[in-house]
Amino acid sequence: EQPSVPLHTSISLFLLSYCECTSEVFLVSAKPDTQSSQPWKSQVPKSLAVSMVHVKDLPVLVRACRLPAVLDETGRYCRAGLAVVLRHIVDRTCEADPRRKDAASLLGFKKTCLKACAEVSQWTRLCELSIPSAVETLGEPVKVHNDDKIRRQKLQQQKKNQKKISQDLQEDQGTDITQPQDSQSADGLELRAALAKLYVDSGAVPSTTNRERSDIRKVKTTELEHVFAEGLYFTLTDVVLLPCIHQYLSSLQSHNASTLSQLPLLLRWYLQVQEVPGVPRAAQACGMALSTPKALTTPSQVKQESLETTTKEVHFVGGPSGIEAVFSPHPCPSWTLPWDSLPEAVNPTEGKVSDVRATRKRQQLNNLVAMVTELARPGDTVVDFCSGGGHIGIVLAHTLPDCQVILIENKEESLVRGKVRSAEPGLTNIGFIQANLDYFTGPFHIGVALHACGVATDMVVEQCIQAGATFVVSPCCYGFVQNTLKFTFPRSKRFLETLSYKEHMILCRFADQTAVQLDIITVLFDPSPPGKQCMGLVDLDRSWAAETHGYSVRVMTMEPDSCSPKKNMLVDVAGGDNYATQ
Repeated sequence: EQPSVPLHTSISLFLLSYCECTSEVFLVSAKPDTQSSQPWKSQVPKSLAVSMVHVKDLPVLVRACRLPAVLDETGRYCRAGLAVVLRHIVDRTCEADPRRKDAASLLGFKKTCLKACAEVSQWTRLCELSIPSAVETLGEPVKVHNDDKIRRQKLQQQKKNQKKISQDLQEDQGTDITQPQDSQSADGLELRAALAKLYVDSGAVPSTTNRERSDIRKVKTTELEHVFAEGLYFTLTDVVLLPCIHQYLSSLQSHNASTLSQLPLLLRWYLQVQEVPGVPRAAQACGMALSTPKALTTPSQVKQESLETTTKEVHFVGGPSGIEAVFSPHPCPSWTLPWDSLPEAVNPTEGKVSDVRATRKRQQLNNLVAMVTELARPGDTVVDFCSGGGHIGIVLAHTLPDCQVILIENKEESLVRGKVRSAEPGLTNIGFIQANLDYFTGPFHIGVALHACGVATDMVVEQCIQAGATFVVSPCCYGFVQNTLKFTFPRSKRFLETLSYKEHMILCRFADQTAVQLDIITVLFDPSPPGKQCMGLVDLDRSWAAETHGYSVRVMTMEPDSCSPKKNMLVDVAGGDNYATQ
């Protein structure tokens, strides 16, 4: 029997029960008549004030996000996404009762548990996406792969490569590559002596093979037990996994109980979590009947097979053959905002940055605001992705009073700082969403991002394409561009035909070499610094990929040249498909 509420909802309700919160909770349904039958009642703690609401009746900010979500009292600050919501529940619990050390410890060491987004943190991706998705699709047919055939092919390839390397070495040396045992011993002795001298010269501790006998010796101890998901302590990760694993084990118990004997470590974790104070109470309140699986066995030896993957060797030839970076001229290089007449809170100097950085930030904002003001129309919704402290979003909200501006940022500290800044000039056309940017699903007309890090640039462009919105994006951190669950590189067909993924990664690494000192040295020999050219190529790939969806994208350079080492802009000069018809 399928559960009446999604796993993300079950997880959120379980944490609310564990923390003994008294927040008002709304369960959202897409069906108009939800009050007559209430199968979800058994899964909701009685201590919570829970009511049903139709999706059409949700506040605008909440309706624009993927659930779960939390809306503050003002209705202008929304937190969305499982990890963000769970961390907020823990923070509110600790604020209400600082004595709740058990709740505070859920955030783990340095309070960073599930803080990073799924694109950066493997734990966040596992808890927020992979495990819930896998458990909710247990009833679907299994995709079977011919693993044995793949392993045989890999083994044959490894043997072939080893044989080829051995033959090449024999041809180069003209003799058998094997050396006499005495020669190997002598070489090893010389190496150990050299290393010992190096240790003495550097003041390091000498190796155990060259020091005198000591009464102190290492004692072989047993490995530390991996009690909970992330180690020795019960954290937010375990809170997320418990409802998922409980549903998974319950399904196995009902349909294939014999399989449980093959999961000793998982079962041991499941029993260990049940011994944590507060967990049985919270589970019972949420309708989870925790039990001891019948097929529990003691894990004496758990062997894990590891298959070493071999990657095809590719030779990097220095760049995409036949493709040159193309930079379009800036349409208004001297355009600037009247900074002296703007409210202080709108000025970047109020964003806790140095004077030098504030000057450069103004120059960067001049470029993006100039492009957005040319595209914006009264009544448009402008979304500032990866907003940080709201430098670009707050300026746009002040400059475009007839437009609605939404700031989206995953870091709570930055977004709270932006909210405080926007309150000083009394901006009413601005909203805040704390979430990973792909949790925003609402309609909008213009997407903006200033220095979106790595693959975040591609995520912003994809969000705009899905919404049919135009965009003005400034990329950053090219060295962090890599394949993810949702994106593969290169992006465009032309680059895919020319560059492999490995070559594209090398291109991105070179695109990050844009330090001022490096460019000054290089420009003496080449009028076009390599970092700028590589940035242009990476962004050209992005622009060509967007053009397959009906966009007309130009790669431009911010003015003046000294405003930032990462000064490219991706500008949709034609407007999105939907945007052009609105």
